[in-house]
Amino acid sequence: MCPTCESSGTWNVLEQALISKRKGRILSAEDLSKYGMMRNSSTPAAASLILDGAFCLASILSDESSPQFPVVQRLMYSLGLERVNPSILKQLDVKVNSELTSLIFPLRVFSNGTIRGIKTLSMKKTDSDIALLKESEYGLNEDDMNVKEETVPSSDCHGLFGWTKHSSKKEAILVTSVRDVLAISSSISNTLPLCLPNGSTTLPQDLLPAFEPFSKITLWFGRNPDGLWDDPHLHARKLGEDRCYFVRPTDSNPSPWEGMHQGSSLGKVLSEARCIAHPCITTFETLREDVLAEIQNVEKVKGVKWKRFPALNRILQGHRRGELTILTGPTGSGKTTLMSEYSLDLCQQGVSTLWGSFEIRNTRLARAMLQQMVGEPLEGKTKEEFNYWADQLASLPLYFMTFHGQQSLKVVMDAVSHAAYVHDIAHVVVDNVQFMLGMGDADLYGSKSGSPGVSDRFWRQDLVIAAFRKFATSADCHVTLVIHPRKERDSEDLTSNSIFGGVKASQEADNVLIIQDRRLSSVRGKKYLQVAKNRYSGDLGVVPLEYDKDSLSYGKKKRHGNKPGGYPDDHIEAHELE
Repeated sequence: MCPTCESSGTWNVLEQALISKRKGRILSAEDLSKYGMMRNSSTPAAASLILDGAFCLASILSDESSPQFPVVQRLMYSLGLERVNPSILKQLDVKVNSELTSLIFPLRVFSNGTIRGIKTLSMKKTDSDIALLKESEYGLNEDDMNVKEETVPSSDCHGLFGWTKHSSKKEAILVTSVRDVLAISSSISNTLPLCLPNGSTTLPQDLLPAFEPFSKITLWFGRNPDGLWDDPHLHARKLGEDRCYFVRPTDSNPSPWEGMHQGSSLGKVLSEARCIAHPCITTFETLREDVLAEIQNVEKVKGVKWKRFPALNRILQGHRRGELTILTGPTGSGKTTLMSEYSLDLCQQGVSTLWGSFEIRNTRLARAMLQQMVGEPLEGKTKEEFNYWADQLASLPLYFMTFHGQQSLKVVMDAVSHAAYVHDIAHVVVDNVQFMLGMGDADLYGSKSGSPGVSDRFWRQDLVIAAFRKFATSADCHVTLVIHPRKERDSEDLTSNSIFGGVKASQEADNVLIIQDRRLSSVRGKKYLQVAKNRYSGDLGVVPLEYDKDSLSYGKKKRHGNKPGGYPDDHIEAHELE
């Protein structure tokens, strides 16, 4: 990517352009287009539409005689921004929309200041979102519960809010809300607060060159409900851990905007930020603040909760980064269908997911996920209905590997590592491991006897398990592997020892999930999901699985009234069996 004009393309395109340059040619925009370079310097149409007709916020607030002044002043009070100096709003080019109902914050690129998107700040108009926030653990006040912050466009926005012209500051502070930028700008000098475009869960690769000028970067995310526990550590790996510091999310270290309203000294909190890199940890004193942060954020540490499988929350506590989960079950028991809904549930809550489906094609998997999201058969849907639900699925942080059939472990690991770095993947699903044990790695692993045998397949599986275990730990990414069981008698329940291969799979795994299908041995038998291993809390148990064919769902709830694709509050939950 060219940092000046923001053109981007493949490495081969760059080579062609450089050859032309060596021949003395001056490349025009038309030449770059012929080579296949993409120009990204224009403002997206959705953002331009909102910016059209917008007013300068500082100008209105500086003129009390303006007829717009009382309306805008009330909006500032309702958003909790009454303390912000108009000069800061002018410096950051904050605007108010033509209806005077929301503030507009430009998201600019670092090279030339081009607006690549916007963030809007307005008041919520419905009570449903406020009710959800009231149930949260973060103690936000009533005014904050009414505030809605949105990014336009919602995806592929590679700009930051906070850039100022000719800034020579060497210290940046990364935050997740535009109000945090305004709070820091009002309280701390000699630093440059920058707001990420899509919260703390993702750091787009295109933004990385913007941070090259900074010798120190502080990540101050506060106890934000939308982020994951390890977001600061994940971003620090991209930005360089040696220059990254972070403010631990404790009760005494709220977000900058909350701290400003509570009367906290933001400068003091910032001065207590600690370096993320710990080359040598030898004493408890070094870990003291980390332990306190975990204690005060205990629910966040437990992980993301399932909504369709509430019983899993009581057993596994939540879905956490850096863990390895093994799922096994008899042939035809619904492992892929269950894992599809299991991962979709998490993805709908912001857990970016990469699916590697070697057994069924991505088109079929995507259709199953869409039907699980809708909650009823897709046949008979109009094109408008299909497009509505398809847009909902497309908006999720969901990615698919394009492999099908047997694949080399090296090729798969390269794709997984790339996705974790570029797309900030938090959950990788591999269905199933047996498709990486075939001919693709015959030359790599070899057989002592000269021909592949059963022992070689066990050895290869151990290598696959070891590779994903190392990846889960180093990339701090949750990996779920689907593995077929060994052939057992239908009358016997599967155990951890029933997993195909050696014992390495069950030993390395943090969680072992087994689908037990007693319908195979009994007329009145039931199907349930057994948690056979849980390294986090040690709790074990089973979750009944009741399959609903219309929705392809194991987390199906009873539906009342006409709520297409919805799951009303009056529903039946699965229960843990002691």
